[in-house]
Amino acid sequence: MAITVDQLKEKLELTPYYVEDGEREVTGGYAGDLLSWVMGRATSGDAWVTIMSNINVIAVAQLTDVACVILAEGVVPGDDLIAAAEMRGINLFSSPEPTFALCGKIFGEL
Repeated sequence: MAITVDQLKEKLELTPYYVEDGEREVTGGYAGDLLSWVMGRATSGDAWVTIMSNINVIAVAQLTDVACVILAEGVVPGDDLIAAAEMRGINLFSSPEPTFALCGKIFGEL
């Protein structure tokens, strides 16, 4: 059973930085910080959890067609990352939760 980006945001109390499509279905999840690794393994519809806040995160998110990017561990995106998310239409959130705990919660919602 899938959940929407908006539903995930509410259930996990995520901080939104940009939401292009809150009705997008989240069908899976992926956690990773090595961008080349994520490019080869994240799949369309995933909620991608990372601590990386480099602007290249948005390019990888677009390439893999993930449903959203969630910055874990309290990472706050810079203005350049938010602008890139807006330009490319990528749902972008942050959470104070540790990566492991956040992934467990996402798994529990799917």
